[in-house]
Amino acid sequence: MIELLIDQDPTPWFSARTGNLVGGWGGGILGIVCGTLGAACGALAPSGTGRTFVLCSMTVIASLGVCVLIAGLSALTLGQPRAVWYPLILLGALPAIVVGLGIPVIRKRYAEAELRRIDAEALRRS
Repeated sequence: MIELLIDQDPTPWFSARTGNLVGGWGGGILGIVCGTLGAACGALAPSGTGRTFVLCSMTVIASLGVCVLIAGLSALTLGQPRAVWYPLILLGALPAIVVGLGIPVIRKRYAEAELRRIDAEALRRS
């Protein structure tokens, strides 16, 4: 069993330079992926197409965000330097919150599209 003394700093998980690279590249890639997914939501949800792809992608991104957020909070709790925990918390919290809160909104848009489709079908039959 390994015990950490209060006076001792734990060994950083990675260097400050690596933390900067993780934050920069990770943030850039995350922005591109989430922006592309947002564009897909805006284009596909009103027509009711791509529901499984869009909602599964959003769920995966939000879930990965929660996992990275947990890693960042663990690093903060374990006394890791700011260069370690900050990019992890930021890269985890943003998709977990933004994409996670967007899932019910996009679900509602798909439900509205389905209702429009059902109404149009009923109108054609009458």
